[in-house]
Amino acid sequence: MLILLILVELAMLVCFIMVLIKQFQNAGPIHGIIGIITCSIWTFIWGWMNATKLNIRNLMLAWTVLLIICIVIQFAFGVSMMPAGYGYPPATEP
Repeated sequence: MLILLILVELAMLVCFIMVLIKQFQNAGPIHGIIGIITCSIWTFIWGWMNATKLNIRNLMLAWTVLLIICIVIQFAFGVSMMPAGYGYPPATEP
């Protein structure tokens, strides 16, 4: 499951970079730098605000679906990804 999560996150990174390039081209370097500083949150919002104008609606839909898949995987399989000794399962006392 970890491999699937890594692949989804890499696909999200590709989407982020593609929208960030559009952001630098159309909104200028200030918006692009803000997108980098905010760790893609502003780029995601800006991408949806300009999706139809820049014809990146399919890209934004893909990024949104990947984000939802990532959240579901992390919640559904998060407990199984925890390393041993992290409090799960509880330690038994001798």
